[in-house]
Amino acid sequence: MERTGIINEKDKDMVTEPSPEVIRIPKVIAVTSGKGGVGKTNVVANLAVAFASLGKSVVILDADLGLGNVDVLFGIIPKYTIEHVLLGEKKLSEVMVEGPLGIKILPTSSGSEDLTNLSAEQKLIFLSELDELEKGVDVFLIDTAAGISSNVLYFNTVAQDILVVATADPTSVTDAYAIMKILSKRHGEKRFKLLVNMSRSLRESKEVYRKLTLVSDQFLDIAIDFCGFIPQDDYLRMAVLEQKSVVDLYPNAKSSQRFVEFSKEILSWPQKQFPKGNVQFLWKGLLGDPSETKA
Repeated sequence: MERTGIINEKDKDMVTEPSPEVIRIPKVIAVTSGKGGVGKTNVVANLAVAFASLGKSVVILDADLGLGNVDVLFGIIPKYTIEHVLLGEKKLSEVMVEGPLGIKILPTSSGSEDLTNLSAEQKLIFLSELDELEKGVDVFLIDTAAGISSNVLYFNTVAQDILVVATADPTSVTDAYAIMKILSKRHGEKRFKLLVNMSRSLRESKEVYRKLTLVSDQFLDIAIDFCGFIPQDDYLRMAVLEQKSVVDLYPNAKSSQRFVEFSKEILSWPQKQFPKGNVQFLWKGLLGDPSETKA
Protein backbone atom coordinates (compact mmCIF):
# COMPACT_ATOMS: atom_id res chain seq x y z
CA MET A 1 0.00 0.00 0.00
CA GLU A 2 1.35 3.42 -0.92
CA ARG A 3 2.03 5.97 1.79
CA THR A 4 0.14 9.20 1.46
CA GLY A 5 0.53 12.63 3.01
CA ILE A 6 3.58 14.83 3.61
CA ILE A 7 6.96 13.18 4.11
CA ASN A 8 9.11 15.04 6.64
CA GLU A 9 12.87 15.42 6.41
CA LYS A 10 13.47 12.53 8.79
CA ASP A 11 11.37 10.17 6.70
CA LYS A 12 13.13 11.12 3.49
CA ASP A 13 16.23 9.20 4.50
CA MET A 14 14.12 6.08 4.99
CA VAL A 15 12.35 6.27 1.61
CA THR A 16 14.00 4.27 -1.13
CA GLU A 17 12.93 4.10 -4.74
CA PRO A 18 12.17 0.62 -6.10
CA SER A 19 14.93 -0.70 -8.31
CA PRO A 20 13.97 -0.28 -11.98
CA GLU A 21 15.95 -3.41 -12.74
CA VAL A 22 13.60 -5.81 -10.93
CA ILE A 23 11.60 -7.83 -13.42
CA ARG A 24 7.87 -7.64 -12.90
CA ILE A 25 5.68 -10.70 -13.03
CA PRO A 26 2.43 -9.84 -14.82
CA LYS A 27 -0.94 -10.99 -13.63
CA VAL A 28 -1.70 -13.91 -15.95
CA ILE A 29 -5.45 -14.44 -16.11
CA ALA A 30 -7.27 -17.04 -18.19
CA VAL A 31 -10.80 -15.95 -19.04
CA THR A 32 -12.77 -19.07 -19.85
CA SER A 33 -16.26 -20.57 -20.06
CA GLY A 34 -17.84 -23.93 -20.46
CA LYS A 35 -20.33 -22.63 -23.01
CA GLY A 36 -20.06 -20.32 -25.99
CA GLY A 37 -22.19 -17.20 -26.30
CA VAL A 38 -21.65 -15.92 -22.75
CA GLY A 39 -19.70 -12.84 -23.87
CA LYS A 40 -16.30 -14.10 -22.73
CA THR A 41 -14.29 -12.36 -25.46
CA ASN A 42 -16.22 -9.14 -24.85
CA VAL A 43 -15.23 -9.37 -21.19
CA VAL A 44 -11.57 -9.77 -22.18
CA ALA A 45 -11.65 -6.83 -24.59
CA ASN A 46 -13.31 -4.48 -22.13
CA LEU A 47 -11.13 -5.50 -19.20
CA ALA A 48 -8.08 -4.88 -21.37
CA VAL A 49 -9.23 -1.35 -22.20
CA ALA A 50 -10.11 -0.74 -18.56
CA PHE A 51 -6.63 -1.84 -17.45
CA ALA A 52 -5.00 0.31 -20.13
CA SER A 53 -7.06 3.31 -19.06
CA LEU A 54 -5.53 2.84 -15.60
CA GLY A 55 -2.07 3.08 -17.11
CA LYS A 56 -1.33 -0.65 -17.17
CA SER A 57 0.55 -2.45 -19.92
CA VAL A 58 -1.75 -5.16 -21.30
CA VAL A 59 -1.27 -8.14 -23.61
CA ILE A 60 -4.19 -10.23 -24.89
CA LEU A 61 -3.54 -13.74 -26.10
CA ASP A 62 -6.39 -14.92 -28.32
CA ALA A 63 -6.19 -18.58 -27.37
CA ASP A 64 -9.37 -19.58 -29.19
CA LEU A 65 -7.15 -21.27 -31.74
CA GLY A 66 -9.11 -21.87 -34.92
CA LEU A 67 -11.98 -19.48 -34.15
CA GLY A 68 -10.29 -16.38 -32.75
CA ASN A 69 -12.14 -13.09 -32.81
CA VAL A 70 -10.50 -10.66 -30.38
CA ASP A 71 -9.13 -8.72 -33.35
CA VAL A 72 -12.64 -8.53 -34.83
CA LEU A 73 -14.00 -6.92 -31.68
CA PHE A 74 -11.36 -4.20 -32.02
CA GLY A 75 -11.85 -3.79 -35.75
CA ILE A 76 -8.30 -4.98 -36.49
CA ILE A 77 -7.24 -7.06 -39.50
CA PRO A 78 -3.92 -8.76 -38.61
CA LYS A 79 -1.49 -9.68 -41.37
CA TYR A 80 -0.05 -12.59 -39.41
CA THR A 81 -1.37 -14.79 -36.60
CA ILE A 82 -0.21 -17.28 -33.99
CA GLU A 83 -0.53 -19.96 -36.68
CA HIS A 84 2.54 -18.47 -38.40
CA VAL A 85 4.43 -18.76 -35.10
CA LEU A 86 3.51 -22.40 -34.60
CA LEU A 87 4.61 -23.12 -38.17
CA GLY A 88 7.96 -21.55 -37.39
CA GLU A 89 7.45 -18.75 -39.94
CA LYS A 90 7.21 -15.78 -37.56
CA LYS A 91 8.09 -14.68 -34.04
CA LEU A 92 5.39 -13.65 -31.56
CA SER A 93 6.72 -10.11 -31.67
CA GLU A 94 6.15 -10.10 -35.45
CA VAL A 95 2.50 -11.16 -35.28
CA MET A 96 1.58 -8.93 -32.35
CA VAL A 97 -0.76 -6.06 -33.27
CA GLU A 98 -1.65 -2.93 -31.33
CA GLY A 99 -5.17 -2.15 -30.17
CA PRO A 100 -6.67 0.90 -28.45
CA LEU A 101 -4.64 2.61 -25.70
CA GLY A 102 -1.54 0.63 -26.64
CA ILE A 103 -3.02 -2.80 -25.87
CA LYS A 104 -0.97 -5.57 -27.49
CA ILE A 105 -2.90 -8.43 -29.11
CA LEU A 106 -1.60 -11.84 -30.16
CA PRO A 107 -4.21 -12.78 -32.80
CA THR A 108 -5.06 -16.26 -33.91
CA SER A 109 -6.53 -17.73 -37.06
CA SER A 110 -10.20 -18.18 -37.77
CA GLY A 111 -11.37 -21.38 -39.41
CA SER A 112 -8.10 -23.30 -39.00
CA GLU A 113 -9.00 -26.78 -37.78
CA ASP A 114 -5.31 -27.73 -37.49
CA LEU A 115 -4.94 -25.47 -34.45
CA THR A 116 -7.82 -26.87 -32.41
CA ASN A 117 -5.53 -29.42 -30.74
CA LEU A 118 -1.93 -28.35 -30.28
CA SER A 119 0.71 -31.04 -30.20
CA ALA A 120 3.19 -31.22 -27.33
CA GLU A 121 5.86 -29.87 -29.68
CA GLN A 122 3.69 -26.90 -30.68
CA LYS A 123 3.02 -26.09 -27.03
CA LEU A 124 6.74 -26.02 -26.34
CA ILE A 125 7.36 -23.82 -29.38
CA PHE A 126 4.66 -21.46 -28.20
CA LEU A 127 5.98 -21.26 -24.63
CA SER A 128 9.54 -20.68 -25.83
CA GLU A 129 8.28 -17.82 -28.00
CA LEU A 130 6.74 -16.14 -24.97
CA ASP A 131 10.27 -15.43 -23.82
CA GLU A 132 10.50 -12.88 -26.61
CA LEU A 133 7.79 -10.71 -25.08
CA GLU A 134 8.70 -7.58 -23.18
CA LYS A 135 9.12 -8.07 -19.46
CA GLY A 136 7.22 -4.87 -18.62
CA VAL A 137 3.74 -6.38 -18.98
CA ASP A 138 1.34 -5.70 -16.10
CA VAL A 139 -1.62 -7.85 -17.16
CA PHE A 140 -1.61 -10.86 -19.51
CA LEU A 141 -5.16 -11.87 -20.49
CA ILE A 142 -5.74 -15.26 -22.09
CA ASP A 143 -9.02 -15.51 -23.98
CA THR A 144 -9.59 -19.27 -24.17
CA ALA A 145 -12.03 -21.03 -26.41
CA ALA A 146 -15.31 -22.23 -24.92
CA GLY A 147 -15.70 -25.85 -23.95
CA ILE A 148 -13.35 -28.47 -22.55
CA SER A 149 -10.93 -29.19 -25.39
CA SER A 150 -7.29 -29.95 -24.64
CA ASN A 151 -6.33 -26.42 -25.71
CA VAL A 152 -8.81 -24.84 -23.31
CA LEU A 153 -7.58 -26.96 -20.41
CA TYR A 154 -3.94 -26.28 -21.32
CA PHE A 155 -4.27 -22.49 -21.40
CA ASN A 156 -6.16 -22.49 -18.11
CA THR A 157 -3.41 -24.44 -16.38
CA VAL A 158 -0.71 -21.91 -17.32
CA ALA A 159 -2.61 -18.99 -15.77
CA GLN A 160 -2.21 -17.68 -12.25
CA ASP A 161 -5.95 -17.05 -11.97
CA ILE A 162 -8.85 -18.69 -13.79
CA LEU A 163 -11.85 -16.41 -14.37
CA VAL A 164 -14.92 -18.41 -15.37
CA VAL A 165 -17.55 -16.38 -17.19
CA ALA A 166 -21.13 -17.60 -17.00
CA THR A 167 -24.66 -16.29 -17.44
CA ALA A 168 -27.94 -17.10 -15.74
CA ASP A 169 -28.75 -19.52 -18.56
CA PRO A 170 -29.03 -23.01 -16.95
CA THR A 171 -26.86 -24.55 -19.69
CA SER A 172 -24.16 -21.95 -19.02
CA VAL A 173 -24.19 -22.82 -15.31
CA THR A 174 -23.97 -26.54 -16.08
CA ASP A 175 -21.08 -26.05 -18.50
CA ALA A 176 -19.26 -23.71 -16.10
CA TYR A 177 -19.38 -26.47 -13.51
CA ALA A 178 -18.15 -28.98 -16.09
CA ILE A 179 -14.98 -27.05 -16.91
CA MET A 180 -14.21 -26.47 -13.23
CA LYS A 181 -14.76 -30.16 -12.55
CA ILE A 182 -12.35 -31.29 -15.28
CA LEU A 183 -9.70 -28.72 -14.32
CA SER A 184 -10.00 -29.85 -10.73
CA LYS A 185 -10.03 -33.60 -11.33
CA ARG A 186 -7.44 -33.80 -14.10
CA HIS A 187 -5.17 -30.85 -13.37
CA GLY A 188 -5.51 -30.23 -9.65
CA GLU A 189 -6.92 -26.71 -9.93
CA LYS A 190 -8.45 -25.76 -6.58
CA ARG A 191 -9.53 -22.13 -6.93
CA PHE A 192 -11.67 -20.36 -9.49
CA LYS A 193 -13.09 -16.87 -9.94
CA LEU A 194 -16.68 -16.51 -11.15
CA LEU A 195 -17.98 -13.54 -13.12
CA VAL A 196 -21.64 -13.54 -14.12
CA ASN A 197 -22.07 -11.69 -17.41
CA MET A 198 -25.14 -9.98 -18.87
CA SER A 199 -26.97 -10.25 -15.55
CA ARG A 200 -30.15 -8.36 -14.72
CA SER A 201 -29.33 -7.94 -11.05
CA LEU A 202 -27.00 -8.81 -8.20
CA ARG A 203 -29.64 -11.19 -6.93
CA GLU A 204 -29.69 -13.09 -10.23
CA SER A 205 -25.89 -13.34 -10.33
CA LYS A 206 -25.72 -14.54 -6.74
CA GLU A 207 -28.20 -17.26 -7.62
CA VAL A 208 -25.78 -18.48 -10.31
CA TYR A 209 -23.02 -18.52 -7.70
CA ARG A 210 -25.25 -20.36 -5.23
CA LYS A 211 -26.08 -23.08 -7.74
CA LEU A 212 -22.43 -23.64 -8.61
CA THR A 213 -21.20 -23.72 -5.03
CA LEU A 214 -24.06 -26.00 -3.98
CA VAL A 215 -22.88 -28.67 -6.40
CA SER A 216 -19.14 -28.04 -6.12
CA ASP A 217 -19.22 -28.19 -2.31
CA GLN A 218 -20.82 -31.59 -2.55
CA PHE A 219 -18.70 -33.18 -5.28
CA LEU A 220 -15.49 -31.13 -5.71
CA ASP A 221 -12.71 -29.99 -3.44
CA ILE A 222 -12.52 -26.46 -4.87
CA ALA A 223 -13.17 -22.85 -3.86
CA ILE A 224 -15.12 -20.44 -6.05
CA ASP A 225 -14.67 -16.70 -5.50
CA PHE A 226 -17.67 -14.62 -6.51
CA CYS A 227 -16.52 -11.60 -8.54
CA GLY A 228 -19.92 -10.02 -9.03
CA PHE A 229 -21.54 -9.38 -12.38
CA ILE A 230 -21.51 -7.29 -15.54
CA PRO A 231 -24.99 -5.77 -15.97
CA GLN A 232 -27.09 -6.45 -19.03
CA ASP A 233 -26.62 -3.32 -21.10
CA ASP A 234 -27.78 -2.30 -24.58
CA TYR A 235 -24.64 -0.20 -24.88
CA LEU A 236 -22.58 -3.40 -24.88
CA ARG A 237 -24.36 -4.65 -28.00
CA MET A 238 -24.08 -1.24 -29.65
CA ALA A 239 -20.33 -1.15 -28.99
CA VAL A 240 -19.87 -4.62 -30.51
CA LEU A 241 -21.61 -3.47 -33.68
CA GLU A 242 -19.19 -0.53 -33.82
CA GLN A 243 -16.24 -2.92 -33.23
CA LYS A 244 -15.26 -0.94 -30.16
CA SER A 245 -15.12 -1.68 -26.45
CA VAL A 246 -18.02 -0.29 -24.45
CA VAL A 247 -15.49 1.10 -21.97
CA ASP A 248 -13.98 3.20 -24.76
CA LEU A 249 -17.14 4.11 -26.69
CA TYR A 250 -19.65 4.58 -23.87
CA PRO A 251 -17.64 5.25 -20.69
CA ASN A 252 -20.71 6.32 -18.72
CA ALA A 253 -22.65 3.12 -19.40
CA LYS A 254 -23.33 0.92 -16.39
CA SER A 255 -21.39 -1.95 -17.95
CA SER A 256 -18.39 0.33 -18.61
CA GLN A 257 -18.31 1.54 -15.04
CA ARG A 258 -18.46 -2.03 -13.77
CA PHE A 259 -15.61 -3.14 -16.06
CA VAL A 260 -13.38 -0.35 -14.72
CA GLU A 261 -14.38 -1.16 -11.16
CA PHE A 262 -13.69 -4.85 -11.71
CA SER A 263 -10.30 -4.15 -13.28
CA LYS A 264 -9.30 -2.31 -10.11
CA GLU A 265 -10.47 -5.27 -8.04
CA ILE A 266 -8.36 -7.63 -10.15
CA LEU A 267 -5.26 -5.50 -9.61
CA SER A 268 -5.78 -5.94 -5.87
CA TRP A 269 -5.86 -9.74 -6.13
CA PRO A 270 -2.88 -11.30 -4.30
CA GLN A 271 0.02 -11.95 -6.63
CA LYS A 272 0.83 -15.64 -6.94
CA GLN A 273 4.42 -16.16 -5.84
CA PHE A 274 4.73 -19.85 -6.60
CA PRO A 275 3.66 -21.91 -9.62
CA LYS A 276 0.75 -24.34 -9.42
CA GLY A 277 2.50 -27.07 -11.37
CA ASN A 278 5.10 -27.95 -13.96
CA VAL A 279 3.49 -26.04 -16.82
CA GLN A 280 3.11 -22.87 -14.80
CA PHE A 281 6.67 -23.29 -13.53
CA LEU A 282 7.83 -23.18 -17.16
CA TRP A 283 5.59 -20.18 -17.83
CA LYS A 284 6.99 -18.37 -14.79
CA GLY A 285 10.51 -19.07 -15.88
CA LEU A 286 9.85 -17.66 -19.32
CA LEU A 287 8.24 -14.45 -18.12
CA GLY A 288 10.81 -13.80 -15.39
CA ASP A 289 11.23 -14.40 -11.68
CA PRO A 290 10.67 -11.33 -9.43
CA SER A 291 13.42 -12.52 -7.12
CA GLU A 292 15.97 -12.18 -9.87
CA THR A 293 17.39 -8.99 -11.31
CA LYS A 294 19.06 -8.30 -14.60
CA ALA A 295 22.83 -8.34 -14.58
